[in-house]
Amino acid sequence: MVISHYNPVPIHLSHSGAGVAASESLFSFHLNSNSAMTPSLNCNNIIMNGNRNNRKIRNRSNAASHISHINAVKVDQSLVSEDDEDFVLPSKEFVAQANIQSQQQYLEMYKRSIEDPSGFWSDIASEFYWKQKWGDKVYDENLDIRKGKIKIEWFKGGITNMSYNCLDRNIEAGLGDKVAIYWEGNEPGLDGSLTYSQLRDKVCQVANYLKDNGVKKGDTVIIYMPMLMELPITMLACARIGAIHSVVFAGFSAEALAQRIVDCKPKVVISCNAVKRGSKSINLKNIVDAAINDSAQNGVSVGVSLVYENPVALKREDTKWKEGQDIWWQDVIPSYSTNCPVEWVDAEDPLFILYTSGSTGKPKGVVHTTGGYMVYTATTFKYAFDYKPSDIYWCTADCGWITGHSYITYGPMLNGASVLVYEGTPNYPDAGRCWDIVDKYKVTIFYTAPTLVRSLMRDGDEYVTRYSRKSLRVLGSVGEPINPSAWRWFYDVVGDSKCPISDTWWQTESGGFMITPLPGSWPQKPGSATFPFFGVQTAIVDEKGVELEGECNGYLCVKSSWPGAFRTLYGDHERYETTYFKPFANYYFSGDGCKRDKDGYHWLTGRVDDVINVSGHRIGTAEVESALVSHPKCAEAAVVGVEHEVKGQGIYAFVTLVDGVPYSQELRKELILTVRQQIGAFAAPDKIHWAPSLPKTRSGKIIRRVLRKIASKQVDELGDTSTLADPTVINQLIELADS
Repeated sequence: MVISHYNPVPIHLSHSGAGVAASESLFSFHLNSNSAMTPSLNCNNIIMNGNRNNRKIRNRSNAASHISHINAVKVDQSLVSEDDEDFVLPSKEFVAQANIQSQQQYLEMYKRSIEDPSGFWSDIASEFYWKQKWGDKVYDENLDIRKGKIKIEWFKGGITNMSYNCLDRNIEAGLGDKVAIYWEGNEPGLDGSLTYSQLRDKVCQVANYLKDNGVKKGDTVIIYMPMLMELPITMLACARIGAIHSVVFAGFSAEALAQRIVDCKPKVVISCNAVKRGSKSINLKNIVDAAINDSAQNGVSVGVSLVYENPVALKREDTKWKEGQDIWWQDVIPSYSTNCPVEWVDAEDPLFILYTSGSTGKPKGVVHTTGGYMVYTATTFKYAFDYKPSDIYWCTADCGWITGHSYITYGPMLNGASVLVYEGTPNYPDAGRCWDIVDKYKVTIFYTAPTLVRSLMRDGDEYVTRYSRKSLRVLGSVGEPINPSAWRWFYDVVGDSKCPISDTWWQTESGGFMITPLPGSWPQKPGSATFPFFGVQTAIVDEKGVELEGECNGYLCVKSSWPGAFRTLYGDHERYETTYFKPFANYYFSGDGCKRDKDGYHWLTGRVDDVINVSGHRIGTAEVESALVSHPKCAEAAVVGVEHEVKGQGIYAFVTLVDGVPYSQELRKELILTVRQQIGAFAAPDKIHWAPSLPKTRSGKIIRRVLRKIASKQVDELGDTSTLADPTVINQLIELADS
């Protein structure tokens, strides 16, 4: 079998092998009368134990067992051979202690989650604390835009609080002295920790400060901080008093921060004076000041700017200060009480707003509510990572992205986990820092992005093998599809061929994992996200919205709601409906392409809209184009994504200059700097390609398909160019490709 690699360009839709016979498939999903996906089993493909020298299978039996509904599944592990490397299965020792120990157990739980979602999720939700239980209707939804307003509600009428469930509930269960957060600073040797009791004390102090400054239930607080313990502390403090937090990645520019301030109008902005990333210090306070000034010019004034002093990066006396607006965290927070009563909220009350890039220039404020998100993130964390109370869990993401919300702060702490928070860069002072940290804290679960995996892979095995890493038992991948060669290296070298990899597919909008392996359950294929999580009904459709069955390639959609689904876009429900529910009626459209192979496994093929996935961060092409054309010498720009060895996708910009302006290296640097200033360094183009003009139709539409081929050096695959107004443009662009 050929394992497909990540294809960053829009997919070419085809419907091949629909309705594959059971004898050809291990598990292929079909629709039953209730529109629930049910798998068919083929015992020809036998999965074996997953160690480095013995992880191969072959077909020995011609007999297939077709299961029209989800029943018990048996896989005979005795039929093992050495001639097929399609599948990888965890060891028998891992399976014996796993939360989900077999395909049968997964299938039985999955069946119930689809056929009885109310009962399935109610049972799980009942494990959390509710001041008042939800009403008779566990969920209410309309995903069909033809039937009226799109609506998703879970546990409405249930009264609870996220901070209480993350902290108080664990303390009451006897976990008060358990470490909640281990913190590792940028510089080796700089560290700290907080138990659950200590964490609650600090959360209450920040919550009381916010209340004292007029922040109440439903108000918004913007958090612009690096990965200090104070970041999750502030998130939990907002949740405790019913305030809505909006964390902005402390790598965004002042203009991008101001855009978010103007949109959500926060009562308070909480930041840090500076941060060190590797050997470089970044003055965050200057960025915040510029953003606050910019916001004021757009009619939105920020009353209070609370600033945490990070003396390792910048001394207090060297920090610019504005009396009457700026307040030092350390001067006020410690004086507040360590007791703060909980503000009880409805399950459908907003918990946070997180801005994500869209296919238009304006970022989208994704709104997640409390109850369903709480239940879903806790459940996905528990099962996708096979969490045990003894685990030490490290996610290398930043809380400025959804991964940091769901799988650094909320999901782990709802399970009473010990979480590692790392401030620095993963290759500082050298490429062995990650594994030094793993050994120091005896990390058992390590969750990171394919970008980092590829980067460390490029640096060489010696940076890994010099460290023990014996504590590791589960690895995870997030942010983008991981290519099979990087998967293999991650599994073989980092995990010593003994750690299953949870290769997760999900989105800011989904709140938690949607398609993911369950360690101890499914045999894995390197590079495949495998099968849907409980309650998730995936569907692959063609360009007309017709659902495809069996082996196919198309647009990835979801049929029904799940508890962690976002409820709207802040202040723009119409855009919410148009973007996610209008493309394919009665489906949630993910914006991603997906291939399902003959065995029913899902392979994500990248974005099908104008969004580029750079190092797991979604960046709208329109945002980058807008920044480029703001330069007075840039007349027009078109941005596409290209494969990048480390980042997954890189940003490739075609730029047309104002008449008479010559090409120059200096101008190229200016354009890149413009993007860095307006969006952030992570959005800077990897390549500026001079373009006397762009390939357009007679109506003026830019043919991005052609640009992607030129950027990828696939000039012999340009396809039909007869619709171009000026076909000679293509030759000009090819000639300037390496200029």
